[in-house]
Amino acid sequence: MSVDYDSLTFERPGHASVRIETDDGTVVYVDPWSDVLEGEPGDGDVVFVTHDDFDHYDPDAIEAVATDDATVAVYEEVDTTDLHQEVVDLPYDGEMTVAGIDVRSVPAYNDPSGDHVDDDGEPFHADGEVIGLVLELEGAAVFVPSDTDFLGHHEDISADVFLPPIGGHFTMDRHEAADFARSVGPELVLPIHYDTFDPIETDADAFAEDLENEGIRVELF
Repeated sequence: MSVDYDSLTFERPGHASVRIETDDGTVVYVDPWSDVLEGEPGDGDVVFVTHDDFDHYDPDAIEAVATDDATVAVYEEVDTTDLHQEVVDLPYDGEMTVAGIDVRSVPAYNDPSGDHVDDDGEPFHADGEVIGLVLELEGAAVFVPSDTDFLGHHEDISADVFLPPIGGHFTMDRHEAADFARSVGPELVLPIHYDTFDPIETDADAFAEDLENEGIRVELF
């Protein structure tokens, strides 16, 4: 299933993998993962990676989706020595232009005093391990916060399209994600990172209903 927003088309191969195509045919992938890809599409002009969890940084998936001359941009803390492509480093917190796309990197992590911690009380994603991305595509701001909680520094971010994780356990749950969406103020919300594994099963329909009752468009794609 694809979802259109102005001149952008969004597809979710599965889990947290996202494909975005612009009106001029440019194809962008965020965090492609082999387990949810169908074959080797080889159509990605730009591939972004937010962190090194196996379901986000997958060299085989990057190889499968990338064109021969694709630009691959990866959070700078990820060890990319196993990639065949040259890599553009993405900062933890900053702005840059990647293949003509204006990109803002945003710190992403689990609050160590919050609920998304392991049995030892350590956050599943510590400060410094993950980034979110705000991508400017054909006049639209697209925000992919990646594996994170809704944090104080997120409150100054606005976007037209918002793709939050909603599964809970390793990330914010659907209730936190709904609050995050209200803060971002998007015209379209496309939830990701849910129902792939038992710990992240959630009621996506209820998430959509909560926001749609407030006039925010949500598509489960």
